[in-house]
Amino acid sequence: MPEQPPVTAPTVLHPMPGQSRVVLLKPLVTSPLIEVGEYSYYDDPDDPCAFETRNVRYHYGPEKLIIGKFCALATGVRFIMNGANHRMDGPSTFPFPTMGGAWSRHVDLLMDLPNRGDTVVGNDVWIGYGVTVMPGVRIGHGAIVGAGSVVTADVPDYGIVGGSPAGLIRFRFSADDIDRLLALAWWDWPIEHIDENVRAIMSGTVDDLEKAARAQGL
Repeated sequence: MPEQPPVTAPTVLHPMPGQSRVVLLKPLVTSPLIEVGEYSYYDDPDDPCAFETRNVRYHYGPEKLIIGKFCALATGVRFIMNGANHRMDGPSTFPFPTMGGAWSRHVDLLMDLPNRGDTVVGNDVWIGYGVTVMPGVRIGHGAIVGAGSVVTADVPDYGIVGGSPAGLIRFRFSADDIDRLLALAWWDWPIEHIDENVRAIMSGTVDDLEKAARAQGL
């Protein structure tokens, strides 16, 4: 029986042979304001390696973009960060101090901009083509975001959302099964155990995952 090839290392930038359009994000990102889990990837035929500048916008800190493990991000996904915000409590939203010159003496007016905190994408999330994620939202574990959606509010675990603004279409599983899946947290299993159970993870049942977890004492 031929020897099986090893599992792709999470440090490989281009995991798919001959497909430079696909990058694993963990070995790509350098910003201390972006955290990405293992095997999460971005697909873009133009310049996937420019993810930090082309796909994460207005990211001046201190809030972070946190992306979990095993997430799939389609071409054109954009994360709008809190640096895009303007004051809305006065007659004008124009950011005069950013223009420099004499107006820079009013820089204190930029200190109280709306800030919703970190933007968090859970584990095993699929974000479709051209999705825009607004500042400070949480996209739950196992969620799916439909192509072209604008995510303005939190997405529940294992929810499917779509539209602008994105609304809940349905849940992928029953409430009981969602609780079981969150307890199993297969994305935190040792990679060897994930490798042994890829078929159950992709096409099995929650019962199958529980059996796999018990087999390894997880």
